[in-house]
Amino acid sequence: MIKVLIVDDSAVVRKLLTEELNKQQDIEVVGTAMDPYIAREKIVQLKPDVLTLDLEMPRMEGLSFLAKLMKHFPMPVVVVSSLTPKNSANALNALRLGAVDVICKPGSAYSTQNISQDIVKAVRIASIARFDKHMEMIKSVQAKQKTTGLKHSEGLLHTTNKLIAIGASTGGTRALEAVLTELPENLPGIVITQHMPPVFTKSFAERLNTICRLKVKEAEDGDLIKSGQALIAPGNFHMLVEKSGAKYYTRIKSGPPVHHQRPSVDVMFNSVAQAAGLNAMGVILTGMGADGAQGLLNMKEKGAYTIAQDEATSVVYGMPREAAKLGAAEEILPLQSIPDAIIKQMAKKMAEPVS
Repeated sequence: MIKVLIVDDSAVVRKLLTEELNKQQDIEVVGTAMDPYIAREKIVQLKPDVLTLDLEMPRMEGLSFLAKLMKHFPMPVVVVSSLTPKNSANALNALRLGAVDVICKPGSAYSTQNISQDIVKAVRIASIARFDKHMEMIKSVQAKQKTTGLKHSEGLLHTTNKLIAIGASTGGTRALEAVLTELPENLPGIVITQHMPPVFTKSFAERLNTICRLKVKEAEDGDLIKSGQALIAPGNFHMLVEKSGAKYYTRIKSGPPVHHQRPSVDVMFNSVAQAAGLNAMGVILTGMGADGAQGLLNMKEKGAYTIAQDEATSVVYGMPREAAKLGAAEEILPLQSIPDAIIKQMAKKMAEPVS
């Protein structure tokens, strides 16, 4: 049984989350708290497995509480945040501090119809996430940003004829940060699908853009995929890659969720397999479920070089494991080895004739 403590200043939200979670046979809400001071006492008293946390609360705001919690009593936390640019930025800060996942707060048009499946899924994932690896990754990325510069690669030329596709889910925000901050600005264009609610993807891209040599932005329909730039699929929309002449462009569209996800990694990988074939490279990172596994296999079968993150460094070894089971990955690597592998493989690809 997964024991959950709900921390939110809204009585309505506390009631809704409690009702939805208690409907599940494997989840029990053992308590609620309207502010961090009450939460602190109940954590010690009730020993929950997972905490859901609002970021805007009286007496102590959520980020300050989360920072203290992760320092003195680290545990899996799911942030419940409303869909505003300010809150999305705060939610990303929460992920950097150690929160496992972020879901939309009840009340927005997006989250009202999905709140039940979203909160249940997030709590279950948080309960099985390798929290030690999550915190280890955070500390590693922070240390690298303080003490080392980014790598330059030799033998890479500006080109629009090759591209890199990366997919991730739970734990992916930190994994992507760890990878992208180690990549040089002269790599071919990169397309990324990270499972994340709408609004949050824009803040995530803006954050990465401030710490990477690559330019990073939320993708728009018709964007040219060009060297030195990474494009992140916008939340609640699928991103596909299409080819026109020798160049690649993004196509942003709605449509049904795939593997319960929109954006879907499989949708992106399948389009890359079709549009770029052996001129592409695919990488699948930490995440729950199977989204991206079949698409990565399709990329490999079309001649793309493919990589999956290993179990030891994954916060949730779901998506990479499914890819490995299918034989979709040429290499299975620890997170810290993936940037160098991308650089080396793209250098090889750029030495090959353009197809």
